Amino acid sequence: MNKKEMDLCRYRISNALETLETANWCVTSKHYKDAINRCYYAAFYAAKAVLALESIDFKRHKDVVSYFNKHYIATGILPREVGKKLSHLQRKRENSDYDDFFIASLEESEAQLKSAEYIIDTIQKYLSDYDI
Repeated sequence: MNKKEMDLCRYRISNALETLETANWCVTSKHYKDAINRCYYAAFYAAKAVLALESIDFKRHKDVVSYFNKHYIATGILPREVGKKLSHLQRKRENSDYDDFFIASLEESEAQLKSAEYIIDTIQKYLSDYDI
């Protein structure tokens, strides 16, 4: 991998961590729907950080998640739990963002926050092998 790929990976994982902080703020500020949105995006940015190491990118979220699951989860590079939690975060984010009558709760947003933290922690451990 080259410097450009490493820099993009670092940028994306930094973005994931910043977005996770925002998600945490949303939970503590009782902005639960926003927290669910930010949790998904934090995890999504972390997944994109991994893809940056291969210079892989997609325009659509479903393509990013599909590639990530196929090449990192199904192959055992990252634990299956990461893929499950990412898919769950994505579904909840879509429900929260697009269902007019979706009511987010403290418990729901805290669970999403824990999932996002798990995904980012796991990906950071994986990236540490690349000095990122």
